[in-house]
Amino acid sequence: QVQLVESGGGLVQAGGSLRLSCAASGIIFSINTMAWYRQVPGKQREFVAVITRSGSTNYADSVKGRFTISRNGAKKTVYLQMNTLKPEDTAVYYCNVNLSGLVVSNDYWGQGTQVTVSS
Repeated sequence: QVQLVESGGGLVQAGGSLRLSCAASGIIFSINTMAWYRQVPGKQREFVAVITRSGSTNYADSVKGRFTISRNGAKKTVYLQMNTLKPEDTAVYYCNVNLSGLVVSNDYWGQGTQVTVSS
């Protein structure tokens, strides 16, 4: 069993900052990629950022220069530092982790955390 627990969402004014966290627990042998996605009601879930085991990162164009993804391997946790937030960043944010536990190289999703940016 693998669980992902997210935290850090909330309500913030435009221009403000939030930091999301996602901690993985359970039977985990290795973690490959850790990523963040977001979804607005009525729209498809979209990619936000990803970080590999080696620390390489990639971002959606819409968040480049404003968001920073990082990870703590020892804590099996991924973070998303979101700065200069805009109303269009409002969404439910989900973490996604590809890891090997009892199942080799499987994707797991967090429960989602709401981020609301007011104008």
